[in-house]
Amino acid sequence: MSRPIPPSYKTKNWPAYNEALKQRGSLTIWFDPDMAWVPRPTGMRGRQPQYSDAAIRTCLTMKVLFGMALRQTTGFVESLLRLVGLDWAVPDFSTLSRRQKSLAVNIPYRGSQGPLNLLIDSTGIKAEGEGEWHARKHGGAKRRLWRKIHIGVDEQTLEIRAIEVTGSNVGDAPMLPELLGQIPDDLEIGSVTADGAYDTRRCHDAVAERGAQAVIPPRKNAKPWKPSTAGAIARNEALRASKYLGRAIWRKWSGYHRRSRAETKMHCVKLLGQSLMARDFDRQVAELQIRAAVLNGYTALGIPVTEPVG
Repeated sequence: MSRPIPPSYKTKNWPAYNEALKQRGSLTIWFDPDMAWVPRPTGMRGRQPQYSDAAIRTCLTMKVLFGMALRQTTGFVESLLRLVGLDWAVPDFSTLSRRQKSLAVNIPYRGSQGPLNLLIDSTGIKAEGEGEWHARKHGGAKRRLWRKIHIGVDEQTLEIRAIEVTGSNVGDAPMLPELLGQIPDDLEIGSVTADGAYDTRRCHDAVAERGAQAVIPPRKNAKPWKPSTAGAIARNEALRASKYLGRAIWRKWSGYHRRSRAETKMHCVKLLGQSLMARDFDRQVAELQIRAAVLNGYTALGIPVTEPVG
């Protein structure tokens, strides 16, 4: 039996997408001379902050973009300010490190038209320890620390709409309700697509509470649940459909394979660094949130529009 020929795709908006790829290397999309570099007085007793959150966020964005240490980031931003003719003071490395721990990062997004189709995925990223080659060749150090990234991606715009960072001992399923909690209550969610690790009562109930369809493949040894909740009823219907059609046909029929776009986004997160530079957990959370903001900025410039050919 011959194997099916995989479809070929053609990019319809190549000139616009090519220009967007070029703009990703422009510093003008990351630095705004009109930003509020010095914060307004708080009116409270004590020393006033010298730099605004926007200034700290700009410096840390440059750090993530170019993979620099804190001291090199300070020098880079100083040279950038001189080039644009601004005499602003630049926070030193200790100020950046201290403010990163409590920095509130707002992840920008454009939003999609119609209901939000959320794609869920998770992966691990190294925080401490030797690399994979050293670990396989020499056994590596005993202490190897990993963090786990959980993201929710908008299927239409490919933007990260929700992100959570946990330790490596936290499972995937408990974080799905947390990701859904980051989506505004007034925003309609059409579907939530995730892998079989999220086939739990709590996940299905959380998706049903938002009025969304759960595209989650039942486990191979799955049994029907007691239909006491809307999530259990929807999961039992998916179980019957997968048994009647077969798992392969059910995945194609339900559109489960679109979850691969979330896996591609995870790959993009790691392209900004295979490991974390920060050592404190709160600083690591801010670092990963800045990565998400950078990727959403890339996506806002333009994404390819493809169509199957042949």
